[in-house]
Amino acid sequence: MRLSLATVGRRASNIRAPAYDPSALRVGIVHLGVGAFQRAHQGVFTDDAIEAQGGAWGIAGVSMRKPDVADELNAQDDLYTVEIMGTKPSYRIVGALRRALCLPSQPAAVLDLIAAPATQVVTLTVTEKGYCLNGDRLDVTHPEIVHDWNTPERPTSTIGALSVGLMRRRAAGGRPMTVISCDNLINNGARLRAEVCEFAERLGGDAAAWIANHIAFPDTMVDSIVPATDGESRRRVAAAVGLTDLASVQREPFAQWVIEDRLAGPIPAWVQAGVQIVPSVVPYRRLKLHVLNATHSAIAYLGLERGLLFVRQAVADPEILHFVNALVDEEIAPGLPDLPVRTYWSATLPRFANPMLDHRLDQIAGDGVYKLAQRIYPLMLGNVHAGLPVRRLASIVWRFLKFKGCRDRADLERWLDDAAVFPEDFRTEPLLRRAVLDAAA
Repeated sequence: MRLSLATVGRRASNIRAPAYDPSALRVGIVHLGVGAFQRAHQGVFTDDAIEAQGGAWGIAGVSMRKPDVADELNAQDDLYTVEIMGTKPSYRIVGALRRALCLPSQPAAVLDLIAAPATQVVTLTVTEKGYCLNGDRLDVTHPEIVHDWNTPERPTSTIGALSVGLMRRRAAGGRPMTVISCDNLINNGARLRAEVCEFAERLGGDAAAWIANHIAFPDTMVDSIVPATDGESRRRVAAAVGLTDLASVQREPFAQWVIEDRLAGPIPAWVQAGVQIVPSVVPYRRLKLHVLNATHSAIAYLGLERGLLFVRQAVADPEILHFVNALVDEEIAPGLPDLPVRTYWSATLPRFANPMLDHRLDQIAGDGVYKLAQRIYPLMLGNVHAGLPVRRLASIVWRFLKFKGCRDRADLERWLDDAAVFPEDFRTEPLLRRAVLDAAA
C-alpha cells in the first residue's frame, strides 16, 4: 500500500505523522531544487514550525531538471518519510510539502507561484553548479542564461526562473519577500542577489531596482548529512512504516540551519523549530565550508583511490584518518585562527563515522570543480598569503584532478592553466601552482 493522504492513517502506530491536516495547508514557500537534502532538512524544520505555530507555510517544491521526484511525490499527495539514522533508526512522515512541479514542463506554474501574493519565501538547494557562476559573477555566456534572456517565459536556469518570477511579482504590484539560498557558497545571499539583479537588469525596465530594494537575500548556512536514498533505505522505511514510500529520504540525526537576520517579511516559526537567526552567518559558514566540507572532499578522493565506497569506511582507515586529522591541525586550524576549528572537528568526525550512514564517496566527489572553489581554494589562498602550509590541501587538489582524469605532469600543467577548472586568483598564484605540482611529484 502506497503512502498518501488516504493511507497515512494506516501507518504503524509508533510512526510520527503531521499533527495538522496537510490537505488544508496553503502554500507560502516556493522551493527551487526539491531534492533529498531539502526534504530531509528544510522540509523537516518547516514541518516542525507548522506544528508549533500553524500558518500558511506549505511548500511548493520545484524539480529543476527531471520530473522523477515531482512525479513520485505527487503520487503520494506530496507526503514522504524521513528516516533518521541514529543509534537506532527513527521515522517520521512530513506533510509540509504541498505541491511538486517540474520547471521544464511547468514553467508558467513555477513563475506564477513565485509571483503569487501568498508566497512569502523562496528557498533554494540547487548545488554550487546551479548558480551558473563565472568566478564570483553571473556567467553571461552560460547557455542556460543566454537561453533565458532570449526566452524568459520558459526559463531553464535557477537564476532565470527566480529572476523572471520576481519580475512578474513586481509587475503585479507584489509585496516584498525573502529569498534564501541554502547552498554551499561563500556569501550565498549577496551572490544570489547580485546575479538576480544583473539578470533582471539585462532584460530592461525597473525590476532590477525593485528587486534590490524590496527582496531580501540573507546569507545562510545549512548542515545535515543526507546520503542518497537507496533501495535498502526504502525497504527499511516500508518495513517500519507499513506503507511503500518511493519518495523517502534518509539523514543523520544532526541538523542545523543558520539564517542572517535580514528578512523582508514573515517567515514560519522556524526559530521554535531550532533555526538560528543571527546577525552574521560568516563564522558558521566558514566552519562548515572549510572544516566539514573540506575534509569531506579530502576523505572522498582519498577513499575512492583505495577502492572504498562510504565515508564511514574511509575514516576507519588509519592512513586516511591521520591525513585528515593532520590537515585540520596543521593547515585548516592555523588558517582560521579566530574560529574553534579543533572543537568543531572533534564533533564532526563522529558524524562521519556514523555506522548507520552509507554516505557514498562518489556522491561527495562529484562536481568538484564547483565544490573545491568554495571549500579548498579560499583556504589555500589565505594560507599562502599568511605564510602557512598548504601541502595537504594541495594533495586534495591533485587527487581531485586524478579523479577527473589527469594522469601526468604535462597533463597537470594544462589543467592548472584551465580557467574552467581553477579561478583566476588560484591560477595566477605561483606558490599554489608549485604546491600542486609538488603534490603530484
